[in-house]
Amino acid sequence: QVQLVESGGGLVQPGGSLRLSCVASASGISIHTMGWYRQAPGKEREMVATITRFGTVDYGDSAKGRFTVSRDNTKNTMYLQMNNLKPEDTARYYCASRRAGLSLFDTWGQGTQVTVPS
Repeated sequence: QVQLVESGGGLVQPGGSLRLSCVASASGISIHTMGWYRQAPGKEREMVATITRFGTVDYGDSAKGRFTVSRDNTKNTMYLQMNNLKPEDTARYYCASRRAGLSLFDTWGQGTQVTVPS
């Protein structure tokens, strides 16, 4: 069983930066892909960034050019460096993981809140 714990959220002024972390507890389980998703009140969940075990990354349109996803497989940890934050980035950010052989993310964390006031 995989458990994911996010940290690093908070209140930041527009133009500021935050780094989110997601630690996966996955004893004996190989995690293929990890991802960051976010959901703002009244809006659908959207993909922010994903990264495979081999370092292949993908970004949602809102993250391109401002956010960077990275992963330390030795620590089972994924990061999201967010720069030039905007009020529209305000959301709860969730970490997700997908085991090898699965097509959908099958484990989700509880999320961490990011707030950028307007």
